[in-house]
Order: sequence, then C-alpha cells, then structure tokens
Amino acid sequence: MSTVWFTDFSASPEMNLLQKLRVLLREAGLPKIFKAGQLVAIKLHFGELGNLAYLRPNYVRVAVDELKNLGAKPFLTDANTLYVGTRSNAVDHLLTAAQNGFVWEVVGAPVIIADGLRGTDEVEIPVDGEYVKRAKIGAAVALADALLVMTHFKGHEQVGFGGALKNLGMGSASRAGKLHQHSTSKPRNLADRCTACGVCARFCPAGAITVIDHALTDYERCLGCGQCVAMCTFGAMVPGDEASVDLLAKKIAEYAKAALNGRPALFVSFIQQVSPDCDCWGMNRPPVAPDIGILASTDPVAIDQAAMDLVLKAVGHDPFRRAHPQARWEEQLAHAERIGLGSRKYELRPILTGLDRKSS
Repeated sequence: MSTVWFTDFSASPEMNLLQKLRVLLREAGLPKIFKAGQLVAIKLHFGELGNLAYLRPNYVRVAVDELKNLGAKPFLTDANTLYVGTRSNAVDHLLTAAQNGFVWEVVGAPVIIADGLRGTDEVEIPVDGEYVKRAKIGAAVALADALLVMTHFKGHEQVGFGGALKNLGMGSASRAGKLHQHSTSKPRNLADRCTACGVCARFCPAGAITVIDHALTDYERCLGCGQCVAMCTFGAMVPGDEASVDLLAKKIAEYAKAALNGRPALFVSFIQQVSPDCDCWGMNRPPVAPDIGILASTDPVAIDQAAMDLVLKAVGHDPFRRAHPQARWEEQLAHAERIGLGSRKYELRPILTGLDRKSS
C-alpha cells in the first residue's frame, strides 16, 4: 500500500499555503529522493494562453528552492502540443510560459521546452507495453536525472481527468509521441490550411510528401511517424482517426512508464480550481469541485486515485463523468496498476503543521 501525503488549503498568518507546501514536500521525502548535482526536471503544464486555471508559479518556486537547497539543478519543462496553439513550438511555448508567470524572477529556475523548437527533439525509450513498444519522450525529460511532477488536477475530455499520469505520459511525449497516443492511423492533409511552404516535404524521412498547390501524401510510402504534423505550423497536417478513449488511456499509462524509466521521482498534485477541461484550452470553465488540498507521493497511480476519491467525496457525484460522459477515468488507473506503475491502494496521511497543532 502506497502513502499519499495530504494538506488542505487552510492557512493562517503563522502558516501560509507556501509554507504548508514546503512542509508537505519534506514529509513526502523530497530531501531523500533528490541529490546534489542532479538535473531535476520539474514537469508541469504552463497553461494555454487565456486559461487561468493552471498551476500557480508561486507553488513551483517553493519546490525549486527546496531542490536548490539540496544542491540539485532544477529546471521547468513541458513538451510541445500536437495541436496548433500557443504551445506548439518552443518560441510560442516559451512566450506563453512567460506570460503565465513562469519566468526566472518568479520561479528561480530556467524553462526548457522538452522536445525542442518544433517538437522533434526526442529520445525513444523501450517500454515493451501492450500498446507501446518504444515511446518518444521529449529529450529534456528523458535525459534528466530525476523528476518532480507537479500537476493541476482537473477534468479531461478524453480520459476523464488529467492527473499525474496524464501530466507525465502525455505531457512528456514529443509531438510525434502525442500523435502515437492519439491516433491509430496516418496523418491527414488539410488542403484549405496548406500554404505550400514545403517544410513537411523537406523533413519527411520517407519522401512521401510532394507539394504542388498543397501538400500530398503517398500513403504507400508514409511511415506514420508524425514528423509532418510536428513540422507544420499552419495546422495543415493533422492526426488521422483518433483511437478510442480507452486505448488512449492505456497508451498514456505506458508512456508514463517510459517517461519515468525507473528514475527517482516525486509527484505533487493540487486539487484546486478543478476545471472540467484540460488546461490546454485557451479558456477555463467554472470549477466543478471545491478547493480540497495538495497531495504528494512517490506513486503516480496512488496519487491519482487519492485525488479522484477526494473529489468524489467532496462533490457526492462524478463531476468529470457529467462533463464528459464518453470518458472513463478508471481505465487509465487500472492499466497503470497492471503494468506496475503503482498501486490504487493507498494510505492518506495528513501532515501535521503548526496550524494543525494550534487548532487541535
């Protein structure tokens, strides 16, 4: 049975939320997990521009300071998105991160986009899963010595909720890795969006694309690698038919296993401003659950299960199922447990702070 540490959002002049987070990180074992000299990837979601529900950078600064006090070398990271938005290439991604407050002056650490300028800087990691044999992970995540995964817990329109597994599995994948998870077929050309710039043809490893008035793909030669999707900045190359939501959930779990790759890791989840949709949207709808608290664990399966259980207890029904009836979050956790990522059985252990002692 795994341990999941917990603190609520109560605070006082003697113990504010940033101080409570510091206590939580220490109780959860951060000083023992991370070592001096390690390059520590703080994996998070910078939020799409226009979305205001993403994790506050003030919390991230606490983790950065704790790691730097140990002599570690933390950096903030996320991989580019598959869809064309404000985070689909490193230039836009860095600008979005900065506008959302993830700058050196606030967080005290550099921001490195995991899969590089166009989403092609990746490392293939063998995972030998049921659905994924080799996962394409953003290089900055794959090459880090250890991981601190900080997650805003919220709903998700395809897999029910976005927790630690989603943050690590989908969020660490390169653009081609995201295509691999989302699609069961080869990319499609959208002629009405194509500018005939020729970038997709220049970078196609199979020579399967020709450009006249717009790009054309020879599907006999196409490898389905997703390089054209990664390279196109106009949204003219898109994933093929989407995989089922259950298959996507299982692939996310297997990608999370590849991204973790046996390295030291700590997972921290914030059940706060629980929007029904992913932070990838350029907006956020009103919360569907109250602000509940902050969780920490070395087990990504246990922390996701605990977060979901706390939401269900607080709301009295499944708010994510109501928002997205087609999405079933249970499959993601069940498959992650089957492949050895963690346990759905856990002990929820509240931390004892000065505030708690005073109130008791």
